[in-house]
Amino acid sequence: MSVRLTKLREAQARAWNQITDMRERAEAEADGQIRAEDEAAWSAANDELNKLGGQIEEEERHISLEKVDRSNIPAPREEKSEKPTNDEQYRSAFGEYLKRGIGRLSGEQQAILERGFVAHDDETRALSVGTNSAGGYLVPPGYRDEFIVTLKDYGSVQNEAQVIQTESGQALQWPTMNDTTNVGRLLAENVQMTETDVVVGTKTLDAYVYSSDLTRVSLQLANDAAFDVEALVRTAHAERIGRITNQHFTTGTGTAQPDGIVTGATSGVTAASATAITADELIDLVHSVDPAYRSSSRAAFMLSDTALKSLRKLKDSNGLYLWQPNVQAGSAASLFGHRYVINQDMAVPAVSVKSVLFGDFYAGYVIRIVQGIQVITFAERYMDYLQVGHSSFMRADGTVQNASAYKALTQAAV
Repeated sequence: MSVRLTKLREAQARAWNQITDMRERAEAEADGQIRAEDEAAWSAANDELNKLGGQIEEEERHISLEKVDRSNIPAPREEKSEKPTNDEQYRSAFGEYLKRGIGRLSGEQQAILERGFVAHDDETRALSVGTNSAGGYLVPPGYRDEFIVTLKDYGSVQNEAQVIQTESGQALQWPTMNDTTNVGRLLAENVQMTETDVVVGTKTLDAYVYSSDLTRVSLQLANDAAFDVEALVRTAHAERIGRITNQHFTTGTGTAQPDGIVTGATSGVTAASATAITADELIDLVHSVDPAYRSSSRAAFMLSDTALKSLRKLKDSNGLYLWQPNVQAGSAASLFGHRYVINQDMAVPAVSVKSVLFGDFYAGYVIRIVQGIQVITFAERYMDYLQVGHSSFMRADGTVQNASAYKALTQAAV
């Protein structure tokens, strides 16, 4: 654990202890209310908890990104007489492609890109062919891993759902089954068995193309050995693709785009208010999900940060907050004992919207990604500006595969 994270948790624990002391004093009162002289300190301590909680989440995210496995990224090599490995050759050629475009590569570098990445020094291709109809080149493994880490940082649904990868972009028939209404039966002697078929449905997963749009890099910077073109393209393009795919994985219509996890959600409870949520309604939402899914270690709430803010202000009959902070190392803040996921593409509480989801999203939603991320370089198009253009794209789709695995809280219509 980092020194900063330790200090933040210690400060959070001190604030929580202050709240606990005031709570104990309130319990000693005849009416159970917080004493007047404690009210200001109570509010200040809760504000401090909220601030520290946000900083702790940011620090934990930073630590998790530092732990990303970068073993696939070749370290700078000293000059050696040995022939570079295939993955080193491919990464080197790909880096030159980003800087200069395909037209300025040597014949050998072009051949390396055309054949695609070859794992280690054998002939087993890890990423199939290197080009497709759009003329892009698949990014090398180390670059791809870094790209996906950044992408997931902007993709709440992709972090929670089941993700499959395919080599082909053809329409994929994904099987679904709900046999929960069928039960076995007691069979008497010499009685013929009853025939009850299993009904298997299908969902179609397509391969919609998501583009980062086009970015331009100064040719001087691109040719500067100290400037990391890959990092620039990776970060900017990943954020863009991450934002648009998460929007569609959340609220996509299913027509010429993914079917969103919210769009396909079944309502488990309807709130009494169009703009507010009560603690009882959250409990009802949890229990609207079958125990087979709500008892899963993956079960969680999914909601916007605005919705979470209002839920963190919910109090019990004694005026005490229901939300519990993560005052212990390794433990996450929770709502009613379940973790929560912030998804900024979910609607804030408003008339008739589905503002909160709960359940096992891995069992409930599937995302299909075709091959990997591909990059196109435009070396000549902006040469009169002494610039090189880059664009990244990937193909993906998503759909609800089990509507029983999670439910939605729907705000009132009026």
